Amino acid sequence: MKFSELAAKRRSVRKFTPEKISQKIIDSIIETTLTAPSSKNTRSTRIAYSDDKIVLAKVAAMRSTGSAFVKDASLVFFIMADDSLTDLWRENCSISATVMQFAAEDLGLGSCWVHVNGRPYSNDEPEGKTAEDYLRHSIPALAPYRILCVVAMGYPAAEPHPHAPSDDSDKVIAI
Repeated sequence: MKFSELAAKRRSVRKFTPEKISQKIIDSIIETTLTAPSSKNTRSTRIAYSDDKIVLAKVAAMRSTGSAFVKDASLVFFIMADDSLTDLWRENCSISATVMQFAAEDLGLGSCWVHVNGRPYSNDEPEGKTAEDYLRHSIPALAPYRILCVVAMGYPAAEPHPHAPSDDSDKVIAI
C-alpha cells in the first residue's frame, strides 16, 4: 500500500475485538516507531507497553473523559520521553506516536491516541491532579519519564468508515 493510501485509510478506533496482538507484531511496531525522526537526533522518546487488563483499567481511569474505552483495547503503548535530553520532547513524542499509528494501520490494527500531558485527571478540577501524575503514581515503571500520550491498540471491532470527501483548499497557502 502506498503511504498516501495508508494515510487516507487510518482512522481512530475505539472499539476492538478481544484478539491478542502477537509479540512479533508488537516488536515490529516498536521497531518502526523507533525510526521516527527527533530534534537534533536526541532520540528522547521512550516506549512502554502492556496488555495486562489491570494496567489497561488504570489507563482507562486516568481522565474523567476520553479514556474509558482503553479498558477494552488489546494493548496500550505509553509514549514518553527523557526530558533531560531536549526541551522538544513533546514534539519528538508526537512524531513517534504518529509513526506508531501508521505502523499499526499497516499491520491491520486499529489505534487511538489519548492525550496525557497537560490533561486533568478530573475535568471538575482542571487545576488539580493531572492524568500524567495519576499514571506515574499508578504505574511506577513510568515514573522517571514525561508522558505525552498513550496509544490504545487492537484489532478493530468494525471497519472504520473513510473520511468524507472535503474541500480543504482554504487550509493551504501558496506563497
